[in-house]
Amino acid sequence: MWHYQAPLRDMHFILEHWLQAPQAWSQMPAFEALDLPLALQVLGEAGRFSADVLAPLNSSGDRQGCRFDNGRVSTPDGFVQAYRAFAEGGWPALACDEAFGGQGLPQLLDAALQEMLYASNHAWAMYTGIAHGAYLCLKTHAPQWIKERYLPQIVSGEALPTMCLTEPQAGSDVGLLRCRAEPQGDGSYRLSGSKLFISGGEHDLTENILHLVLARLPGAPTGSRGISLFLVPRRLDDGQTNALRCDGIEHKMGIKGSATCSLVFDGAQGWLIGEANHGLAAMFVMMNSARLHVGLQGLGHAEAAWQNAYTYALERRQMRAPKRPVGVAAEAVDPIHYHPAMRRVLLELQACAEGMRAVGYWAAHLLDQAEHAPDMATRQSALQLAELLTPVIKAFFTEQGFRLASNALQVFGGYGYVAEFAIEQTLRDSRIAMIYEGSNEIQANDLLLRKVLGDEGRALAQLLAVMREEAGQDCETAGCTGFGAELALLCDKLEGVHLEIRDQAVEDGEYPYRAAGGFLRLCGLALLAFAWTRAARVGRLLPDSDPLRVSKLQTASFFFAYLLPEADQRIAAIRAAKAPLPFLSEFL
Repeated sequence: MWHYQAPLRDMHFILEHWLQAPQAWSQMPAFEALDLPLALQVLGEAGRFSADVLAPLNSSGDRQGCRFDNGRVSTPDGFVQAYRAFAEGGWPALACDEAFGGQGLPQLLDAALQEMLYASNHAWAMYTGIAHGAYLCLKTHAPQWIKERYLPQIVSGEALPTMCLTEPQAGSDVGLLRCRAEPQGDGSYRLSGSKLFISGGEHDLTENILHLVLARLPGAPTGSRGISLFLVPRRLDDGQTNALRCDGIEHKMGIKGSATCSLVFDGAQGWLIGEANHGLAAMFVMMNSARLHVGLQGLGHAEAAWQNAYTYALERRQMRAPKRPVGVAAEAVDPIHYHPAMRRVLLELQACAEGMRAVGYWAAHLLDQAEHAPDMATRQSALQLAELLTPVIKAFFTEQGFRLASNALQVFGGYGYVAEFAIEQTLRDSRIAMIYEGSNEIQANDLLLRKVLGDEGRALAQLLAVMREEAGQDCETAGCTGFGAELALLCDKLEGVHLEIRDQAVEDGEYPYRAAGGFLRLCGLALLAFAWTRAARVGRLLPDSDPLRVSKLQTASFFFAYLLPEADQRIAAIRAAKAPLPFLSEFL
């Protein structure tokens, strides 16, 4: 009952028209040989792999789950074969440096790949999802011999990495971790301690697993300033198994085909990555990549929910609709997608999924520009924008993924609550993304306190300038859509809210923390408004005969009429947060 087809037409629209990526690639020496037909061919192959190989394993993997036996984990049937096909197809190498065996393609194409993997099979994609972030971390911070030894294994798919941060007493506050690393005479370290909630900490997809582990050196400062990062392989060069073991796997609400492990390091051999006591700086290279990918999980769930809810709504007939499309004859019962309540849900699914896709791909494109643009000013500007967008994408997209999956379930009615229709799996799988890689509350604090107030609003001003430029382009275009004027007004409101928060924070230092969640959601809505203003403007340039032209204009109109009013509610909530929060009574 579950299906997935990659939204290749919309991906094409974003690459060619919304981002004008081919023109940007032609200005970057690293990508000057890449053109649109080749990029679309890559995405087409990725879509076929996702639809034909991964999607059929989604429900069966959820039902079967992972099996744990005496320290070893077996993934659901078909997962190993799917991973072999993934590695043989060269997909781990997509956006990696050719010096390490990569294909040297843009992160923009990798973002599209990640969306497809998560939309078709979130649990399976958990094993591969951290690989690019680990690759970037080692490439940036590892000693040369580590790069030469292990980067080709990650790029080829021979080994899969993990990120080992969390301990029982140290979740969001990594400064509380206790895992220890003792230096050895040969330049290596012996790590001892426990980690939990480690995705892919043990599995049967690859022979070797490369654990990136946060630990403390003897005499290290307390808190987060005394944390170092180490590479700890499961399999050592002499073929021996390292002194670490999986102590069990979690039985979870969702992503049951992903092995979420507890690991015990018992004097395991590892090597320092980056500088001693500066492990978080190295790890954040990995985490920032991971946070963008987690945001794409929310997009993937929204897309899968939209596709399946729409298909079901075409087939399910209930009652007469009060109105039908022109030329459709009246029948005793109508497909439910004619009914206003269902049209509202389905249009919201479409508007949010397509809008988030544009914003998410824009962030990946900015990362490409930050690394490969020919001039330093463009690089710095792109990096500043990408860093500002990252917490919004992680938190807003994952929140929307869960909410939209819940709304999609409503389209199925009672059938949506039973496993045969699989939308309930999407709802369960999507929930975790709001928690891991820094909970959404932490992302909101990061956005407002560090990325906006912390840099005196410079990055936000840059984003607003980009959005206002788009609003001006729409207003100046012959036959303008009118959405630009609404976007410009929203920019003024967002700027005003930022200044209100800044001024109020002088008197009430807790206020920004109370307002952070509402501020992030407001930024998310503003980014969707930006996405749809541009989509409508460039969509009007498509041929009149192209159905996508009508779809983009129609969906943009729906967004501004039905969804954008939420921005005023968010502004009201931010202002209401000036009222102090009471502390809870101990005697409830």
